[in-house]
Amino acid sequence: MHLELVTIVVAEYDPAIDFFVRVLGFDLIEDSPSLTNDGRPKRWVVVRPPAASTGILLARADGDLQIPVIGNQVAGRVGFFLRVDDFDEAYRRMTAAGVEFVIRPRREPYGRVAVFLDISGNRWDLLGPAQPSTP
Repeated sequence: MHLELVTIVVAEYDPAIDFFVRVLGFDLIEDSPSLTNDGRPKRWVVVRPPAASTGILLARADGDLQIPVIGNQVAGRVGFFLRVDDFDEAYRRMTAAGVEFVIRPRREPYGRVAVFLDISGNRWDLLGPAQPSTP
């Protein structure tokens, strides 16, 4: 058993794809035409980090209930966690690409961490490895 997908509600597909693929370095797994439950056109868009098994379904907001959750899917909390092997390189690359970091890098027992916003305004932790303990 594994978690296959999580959904992030976005305003529009193409800017969200650009952010996750070009800026964060995710792979575009699928971008297929689809239909809503009542027959209107939509797209099935899945991105995921390289070599990951869990992907993100980028779902364009549809209607009055979904529009307010764009950028606030977890009520202002950090709701997504991106772990990288080289924190400094990822932080530099993302900053150069215009990613907004709302909390600067710091060290925690579990590793380096900085909080950034995705294209919709959702909060993410960028997580790097913990420093090895010294004997």
